[in-house]
Amino acid sequence: MNKPDISVIIPVYREEQIINDFVQRLTEIFPAERHEIIIIDGDPVRTTLSALHVPGVSGSASGSGRGNQMNAGAAKARGKILLFLHADTTLPESAPDLIQTALRDQDLAGGAFSLGIDSSRWSLKLVEAAANLRSAATRVPYGDQAIFITKEKFSESGGFRDIPIMEDLELMTRLKKMGEKIIILPDKAMTSARRWKCEGVARGTLRNWLIRILYHLGVSPQKLCRMYR
Repeated sequence: MNKPDISVIIPVYREEQIINDFVQRLTEIFPAERHEIIIIDGDPVRTTLSALHVPGVSGSASGSGRGNQMNAGAAKARGKILLFLHADTTLPESAPDLIQTALRDQDLAGGAFSLGIDSSRWSLKLVEAAANLRSAATRVPYGDQAIFITKEKFSESGGFRDIPIMEDLELMTRLKKMGEKIIILPDKAMTSARRWKCEGVARGTLRNWLIRILYHLGVSPQKLCRMYR
């Protein structure tokens, strides 16, 4: 079998309620004859893997922590391009073509989509707009923007660090310091508004901003993780 064009790596933790609908939609965008989908379960009980019954999808277990999960998925991946996708995020149908077209530019190491939040609330539209202004200016996307990177550059960078939070920010910042170029596509990765609904928009947004500021000031990811929880 030829190597897949894109390996879609999805770290999960107790997503058994949504995983089959999510993966079924994803296989329509990333068909198995050209791409591969890898589910990495970080739950010791493996509840998501136990619930998964979509054919043609690879499932595996790993240690806890999203960085560990994504590294485990990357180690299994056979594709030339790695796409790290959250289980509450929906991509446009043209996502494979958008990613492959962008990475035809040999100067690019990788990139991400712009952020979309699946809600009509004006407060979340402001959050979305602010996040997109930040990522457009810094070229340092977050994981809910569906980060993609060539497998070669991922290997050269050393992959995700074994830290409990901010592993996506740390990797993309490190790539920039290595002189690598990152693209932010105008097309949106639509993420669920569920965490804002649970926490409240103001509380969740202010906490996230505070954690990012403290991270840039040098506070350890371990302390930030305790704050986040």
